[in-house]
Amino acid sequence: MARTFSNMLPLATTAPSFCLEDTNSNHPFALPHNKGEKGTVVMFLCNHCPYVIHVIEELVRIANDYTVQGIQFVAISSNDIVKYPQDSPELMTAFAFQHKIPFPYLYDPTQEIAQAYDAACTPDFYFFDHDLKLIYRGQMDDSRPGNTISISGTDLRNAIDSQLYNRHLNPIQKPSMGCGIKWK
Repeated sequence: MARTFSNMLPLATTAPSFCLEDTNSNHPFALPHNKGEKGTVVMFLCNHCPYVIHVIEELVRIANDYTVQGIQFVAISSNDIVKYPQDSPELMTAFAFQHKIPFPYLYDPTQEIAQAYDAACTPDFYFFDHDLKLIYRGQMDDSRPGNTISISGTDLRNAIDSQLYNRHLNPIQKPSMGCGIKWK
């Protein structure tokens, strides 16, 4: 399990637009047309990464907690499915069902969207305000597979709360860490 850190896209970057197939609904999902009223979390995930598996339950809780408050969540898998067939769209659907994922889980077959976001690892988190300007990128919390830190979602929750409650958000943010995206 190789550790890769996120690249930390510059704050205030406008979210790159995309239109990808949602493996949960088999319908296209387009950003910015489906942005959240108060903000949008774009995440790069995959089915097999131990770091994703480690946080998926808390990530689902976070999405359930904040979707009702006007935050849109969307996950994207950009891994090469030829080398990593366990990340295929069909298995993405099964993974989403198994983990009760309440948000779109999109497949990026060309890897262009991952490149546009400068995504490097799974999980990789980007939080954009209602105008789709980046206000947070980095880790969900300090917990990792094998360490003794409890999963809390603290960093991502603090970022979302800062947007919802008009609080200052520290621009010094910790990068996410996980499995590197499996490039073609």
